[in-house]
Formats: sequence, C-alpha cells, structure tokens
Amino acid sequence: MNHRERVMAILNYEDYDLMPVVHFGLWNETLQKWVDDGHVSEEEASGHTGGNPPPSVMERLGFDFGWPGRGIGGNYGFIPAFEPEVVEELPDGARKVRNADGVIVLQMPGAGSIPAEIDHLLKDRKSWEEHYLPRLQSNEKRIDLQRIEEMKNESSELPLSIFCGSMIGTIRNWVGVEGLSYIYVDDEALLDEIIETHFNLIYRCVEKILATGIRFDMGSYWEDICFKNGPLVIPSVFEEKCGPRYAMLSSLLKEHGTNFSFLDCDGMIDSLIPTWIANGVNIMFPIEVGTWHASIKPWRETYGREMRGVGGMDKKVFAKDYKAVEQEVERLKPLVELGGFIPCPDHRIAPDAKWENIQYYCELMHRTF
Repeated sequence: MNHRERVMAILNYEDYDLMPVVHFGLWNETLQKWVDDGHVSEEEASGHTGGNPPPSVMERLGFDFGWPGRGIGGNYGFIPAFEPEVVEELPDGARKVRNADGVIVLQMPGAGSIPAEIDHLLKDRKSWEEHYLPRLQSNEKRIDLQRIEEMKNESSELPLSIFCGSMIGTIRNWVGVEGLSYIYVDDEALLDEIIETHFNLIYRCVEKILATGIRFDMGSYWEDICFKNGPLVIPSVFEEKCGPRYAMLSSLLKEHGTNFSFLDCDGMIDSLIPTWIANGVNIMFPIEVGTWHASIKPWRETYGREMRGVGGMDKKVFAKDYKAVEQEVERLKPLVELGGFIPCPDHRIAPDAKWENIQYYCELMHRTF
C-alpha cells in the first residue's frame, strides 16, 4: 500500500499495513534554531518556512509526509489584496501596519507570534461596499487551471485534497472578534451579505475545479474560530449562518465522489462539532491536546464512527525526554485502535522541541503501528 491508500483505508475503517507518521510543519523559529544547531544547513532551509519545511529535513526526522499531503483550491481572498502600509512608527520600535486584510496590527520588534489587532477597516456597510465587496468578485485569476491539469496527471502516493475555504473564520479575520459580535447585533443583514458573498465565491471556484474532472480524496476547510475555552462565535449563530453552507459544499463534493472533509480549527471546538458533523464535515484536525485535553475518544462516543480525526498528539513532549515520548505513544495506542484516527503533532512543532526526541517519536511510531 502507498500512503494515499493507507489514509483512505484508515478513514474507511478498513485494514491497512502501517500507520503513516505525519506532521503539520514547524514554527519558523524552529527551523532557524535547527539551522543554528547544525541539524539543517542554510542552503537546505533557503526558501522554506516552518509551514513549508524542507522535505529532506522532515524525512531525516522520520516523518512520512506533512498533512494533508497534496492540496489545491481557488483564491478566495481579495483581488487585489490591500497593499500593506506602515501607519505609524512608535518610539519603542513597534509599528502599526495595515495588513493585506485591511486590518491595522501592532508589529513588535523580534516578535514571532500573531500581532495584536489595533483597528479594522471593515466596520459597516459603507466600508464593506467601498473596500471589500469589489475585491471579492469572480475572475479568471482565482483558479490555476494549468496546475490543476498537472495534478490530474501526476502520479503521487499522497492523498489529494481540495481547499473549500472558510465560512466565517476568514470574515472574523477581517472584522475582529468584537467586530463580528457587533455586526451580528447592529446589522445582521450586512453580516448575512458578507457571509453569502464570500461563500458564493468559494462555491463557484470549487464547482469549477471539480468540473475539470480531477478526483479528490478529501475536502478541507479552515476556521480557527475557537480558543482555549470555547468558540469565538455563538454556536447557534454558527449553526444558522454556516451549517447550510457546509451542507451545500459537502453535497457538491459527494456528487464528485469525495466523501471525506477535514476541518482545521484550533482551540476547544466541542460546541461547534454538531454543526460540522451534521453537515458533512467528518474529520476534525488538529485536535489540540492543549490545556483542555482534547481527544477523539469522547467525540467518538458521542458521534459514532462518522467522527474521524487527525492530530491529537501532544507535541509538548518533544521538549522533554524519551520517557515522555514513550508515554505519549502509549497514550495514543487505544485511540488508534478506535479506527478512523491518524496521530499527528497537534500543531506546528515549537522551538523548544529537541531534534533527537522527534526522531525517537517517529521511530517509535513506526515500530508501534
């Protein structure tokens, strides 16, 4: 079996010969640390980021591939994008910058984490119609038909997914958490228009890609609409505004033979899972262990075998020792035995990870599964 066949067998609760050992990339600082430590050469790292690490590096660590393997989708963003500009230089070296989403963020010198949001251009109908709506129109630049044709003819042992965008997480990026809450209360019709405009753009692109005849193993979505205590949107609102749109895309995918979709959402996602499962999204990712001990086990008990998962491996053990790695792999055993589950570090591997611990994890995973 190749890795594509193994992944599909696992998701279908069928027999397979071995469990692929997969990753989800690194922090950029992790890759640079490995360069500084001599594990990775400057030449090898050149042109790569943590989200797209050098394949040779991950192979030396022992990973089989990066989840989800191969993927393509349309450009569902702004055309043209907002031109990034410095709004204000501060005495301590920090800068207020308007980013490609039209959001003013605070960039701190030397900081690698997500910058704080200071202000948002999208506040009301006037700013929506003037700055955003014109940038969300269909055009030929949104789909790379040449690349799609190349992928149709590629012989690959990795699963292939089609990116189906975001129903509300991207919009949250444009308006902020507070802005999303206020728009829902102050002008629900505007929120509905924003969601519908963005969804229609996504749907049309997905429809055109599928019409080329390329066959996908999975659909994929991104939301990141939760944090450590729960969702950043009221679950009933999420169900009302997003559920029917997930259902429409799931139906479209199934018409073209794609029965699986995975959802990339960080944080405590439990109260949003009913909407996803009911509307055809049947693989949760990355199942962050975090401070709330996320696991596929209680979800499987609630939703049955329709619930699959990728992730759920506590990457914090990479900063500890071999014993911690062994205990984590032992913890994963009964979860793998449930079926429909592929362990993966529960997000980008952090700079405190020890190279030798990751190697040991990959070796142990290959031996165990």
